[in-house]
Amino acid sequence: MIPFSPPRIDAKIIDAVVEVLKSGWITTGPKTRLLEQRITAYTGVGETVCLNSWTNAAELVLRWFGVGPGDEVIVPAYTYAATANIVVHTGASVVMADSDPSDFNIYLESLSDKITPATKVIMPVDIGGWPVDYNAFMALVSEPAIRARFRPAHPAQQQLGRILVISDAAHSFGARYRGEVAGSQTDVSGFSFHAVKNLTTAEGGAVCLNLPAPFDNKAIGQSLRVSALHGQTKDALSKMKAGQWQYDIVEPGYKCNMTDILAVIGLTELDRYEADTLPRRKELCLFYHNYFSAFDWYLAPPMEDASRVSSWHLFMLRINNCREHMRNEIISRVAAAAVSVNVHFQPLPMLSYYRNAGYRMEDYPNAYRHFECEISLPVYYDLTDEQAFTVASVVRRAVEEVLAGS
Repeated sequence: MIPFSPPRIDAKIIDAVVEVLKSGWITTGPKTRLLEQRITAYTGVGETVCLNSWTNAAELVLRWFGVGPGDEVIVPAYTYAATANIVVHTGASVVMADSDPSDFNIYLESLSDKITPATKVIMPVDIGGWPVDYNAFMALVSEPAIRARFRPAHPAQQQLGRILVISDAAHSFGARYRGEVAGSQTDVSGFSFHAVKNLTTAEGGAVCLNLPAPFDNKAIGQSLRVSALHGQTKDALSKMKAGQWQYDIVEPGYKCNMTDILAVIGLTELDRYEADTLPRRKELCLFYHNYFSAFDWYLAPPMEDASRVSSWHLFMLRINNCREHMRNEIISRVAAAAVSVNVHFQPLPMLSYYRNAGYRMEDYPNAYRHFECEISLPVYYDLTDEQAFTVASVVRRAVEEVLAGS
């Protein structure tokens, strides 16, 4: 069986983890802080906070911005459930937008009509590692007519004076936008370091703060760290210093800190990310693209244009004139040939919770059209050229058999 996306666990990773285990300090400590500093330098943002997931990091940002009951947050209908779930956690309302007809990302042109005085945040998602047009989103929320609709109800909202843009960049660590690494283009960006991501910490994520003056990104980052550790004013490492046992609880916070065991995996991955990981993932994606380009049923995923470069996180194959039942049959045939593939994603209105809450798939036709013909192929560092050829061959054969029988 060729797996879909196993993590890269080699001697360097194992040795780094063992070193932390032997150090006697395994929870949040110097490795976590170093990873934050390295990501800040890599992305060029004001401050980075590493936590146990991007999901929790994003929720803390929503709460810091005062998002709650009566507010609205705009998200794409085509995304993983975490993007919307965190909005539900705050008590705010999820407002869904359709996908762009040309790619998997949120359709910017549809957003203006969805913005109301209750809109506090827009959260676009870089599906598959393909960046949204960040500048266009920042321009939208800065338009005088859009700003005039904004009704601040919290000190952070009053200080910003407009809708907050949080880039859900869970897939796009290392992607490029207008020549710069993704992360610094919107108010807040977040990356996932889950086991299947390009850069993993096993579980984990980072929130990158790039709020405009007069916001103090470092101070906000520290407040998020406090919120992530029960509202405690000192973390365990600080308390271990001689005579520093006392602390305070300044809020009823949460528990979502990153540990040094996880952080050192990320540090090891980051050391070889640009020179090794990204180039190999790009090779694999371009191999698939070149292989399938010979077939008229192939719809290429977005990978690179004049202003954007993917992080090569997913190869999201689309099949022309393919319906959902046909796509499912293709996947069954591929699985029977011992190749693992996936689908990214089931749009939110197809999921029981959101369907039962009244969201209708027919209101998001572009998202459904993308979903019903999409298959994600294996892309990971240790996938060999021979295995990639096997994947492509198996998928081609399954597609052609199903299309011929339709």
